[in-house]
Amino acid sequence: VQLQAYGGGSVQAGESLRLSCTASGYIFRIPTMGWYRRFPGKERELVATLGDDGSANYQDSVKGRFTISRDSAKNTVYLQMNALKPEDTAVYYCSADFTTISGEYISHVWGQGTLVTVSS
Repeated sequence: VQLQAYGGGSVQAGESLRLSCTASGYIFRIPTMGWYRRFPGKERELVATLGDDGSANYQDSVKGRFTISRDSAKNTVYLQMNALKPEDTAVYYCSADFTTISGEYISHVWGQGTLVTVSS
């Protein structure tokens, strides 16, 4: 199983970006999909996660500005980022837990990072 992320870029403060991440492979179920970010010199931190039961979890600093959603038919998770701030500048990573069609549970599969740059 693997994840492919899209949608990073450079914007001005206050603008919006949407990230997407598509999973592929022999997938039976994806219990959780999410987004993390890494600031230079820092550890990766959670931005938002979304369970296949619809339960969402957000980091406090993005609540009200970012929205996570998923299209289960496409095995894709989205992160709509509105009212972006310079402090949102980071490399964003998608992640997911999988159950494969052979019944194997694989946790914390990571996609490649995508850079989001917000200038003031």
